[in-house]
Amino acid sequence: MVIHYQGKQHGNNTKFTIRIIGNNLSKSSSNYQIDLLVGDKQLPLFTSEIHQSLSNCLKEIYLFRKHNGITFEASSEKIETLLVPYDKVLYDYNKYALFRA
Repeated sequence: MVIHYQGKQHGNNTKFTIRIIGNNLSKSSSNYQIDLLVGDKQLPLFTSEIHQSLSNCLKEIYLFRKHNGITFEASSEKIETLLVPYDKVLYDYNKYALFRA
């Protein structure tokens, strides 16, 4: 799943892309890999890019955003690809983590 947001980094208008790749290892276990891009440039995140929950992925992006002066405009959200409907439902349920105060 690829999600695009308009936002700002240190006051400059920027386009951000979040790539979420779900790897279903079994019926009871999944791993999620995340990438955060500014334009075409991938940003390094604080910890591992692989998480056991989508919620943890989004929390990491939030912490990275907060530390690096990045804001997303929630109204600019555009979902480019959707491979698994369950991932969309899970993303919608957990995306509040991206926009905490």
